[in-house]
Formats: sequence, structure tokens, C-alpha cells
Amino acid sequence: MLDKNKALVVFSGGQDSSTCLFWALKHFNEVHTVTFSYGQRHALETEMARRLAEKAGVDFHLMDIPLIGSLGSNSLTDASAVMDEKKPEGTFPNTFVPGRNLFFLGIAAVYAREHGIKNIITGVSETDFSGYPDCRDSFIRSLNVTLNLAMDEQFVIHTPLMWLDKAETWALADSLGVMDIIRNETLTCYNGIPGDGCGHCPSCRLRRAGLEKYLARRHDYDDSTQAIEMIQE
Repeated sequence: MLDKNKALVVFSGGQDSSTCLFWALKHFNEVHTVTFSYGQRHALETEMARRLAEKAGVDFHLMDIPLIGSLGSNSLTDASAVMDEKKPEGTFPNTFVPGRNLFFLGIAAVYAREHGIKNIITGVSETDFSGYPDCRDSFIRSLNVTLNLAMDEQFVIHTPLMWLDKAETWALADSLGVMDIIRNETLTCYNGIPGDGCGHCPSCRLRRAGLEKYLARRHDYDDSTQAIEMIQE
């Protein structure tokens, strides 16, 4: 039987999944993490995830699934590919790894079933994203139904950031009391530089713009749980 008080975070060690980790710690009694090594450019990503999981005092499980990186050509798994600076017209940026969230959540659900975990948490967002179809709310809802049917279980996939932009994601981290941790101890940069990153890859630009927007209006969130209330289900 799945325990409604247990949660599994699909955890990359980046800004979004790390914010989700601390959100999960606030909402569930027992939290686990699963991190995937899939041939991404920077092994440091998984190491930083491990360190942060240890700091948060949660179970960390690393899974090696190189198949994902070997199936197609994209700039996150092919170091020789030049990264798109912005989304091309009429198609996806070459930072899109086809099927990544499909694989991640499918494997996470199997892991959750074997450990009696009802809640699966992922940091996808439809508000600030790069046009990746597997970050959309419709995909997550559809997959939730499919996983429940596939294993005859009642998993609940939570997406705390789905309707938050990056400024609101920073606000959430601040409300959870972990803004400094998220800013300094996560790796979002496509070029593998922790913290504020390289400053010029698409991921860093999005993260920086959100941070600056939030800091400019930080007073709007002081002494308030507004950011958390926005994502209550």
C-alpha cells in the first residue's frame, strides 16, 4: 500500500528540483530523492544533488540510465553540439532531450511503488520553460493517469512550480527559508558552473532574470506566505 505521507522528488540538484525538495520537506513526513545520470554534459550535477540531499537529511538514490543520452542528438548530452541561444522558430531548442521526463517519471513511479511512496514531485513548469513538451501540465496529468493504470496504483504527481515564473520560484525558495542554499548550492547552468552560473547560457539568463525581478519586488513577499499559498492544491 502506498503511504500518503511519503514523497519522492525527481531531483537534479538544480534550482527548480531543489526548491521542490524543500517544498516536499514542508508537506510530507518522509522524503526521498532519485537522481538520474543519463549522459549529461556535467557529472558535477549529480554530485551537487548528492551533497544537497545529504544537507537536507533525505535519502539519495542515483540511477544510471545512459540510454536516454544515446537515443538522439541534443546539446545537453552531446558536448560537441553548439547550444541554441534561444528557441528556434517552429521547433524545439537543441537543449531538448526527447522523452527525458517521460523516462524519469516512469522510473520514479516504479521506485515509488517498490518503496510504498504515493507522492512523486517534479520541478517542471509551463510558465517559464523553453518549449519542452514534457514540461506541460497536460503531459503530467496524462502521465499520472497512465502510471496509475500501468501499475494499478494511485500515485499523485505534484508540480509545485507548474504555474510559477522564475521570480515566483525564487519567492517560494525565500518563503521556505532556503534562498541562499538555492542560489549558492545548486547547478542550473548548462555549462556546468554552480550557483549564479556562466551568466549567458539560456538557463542562466532565465534564472538571473527571475532573480532580479524577484529582488526588485521582494518587499511584496515580506512577512507573507503568498508564494506558498499560490501552489496549494
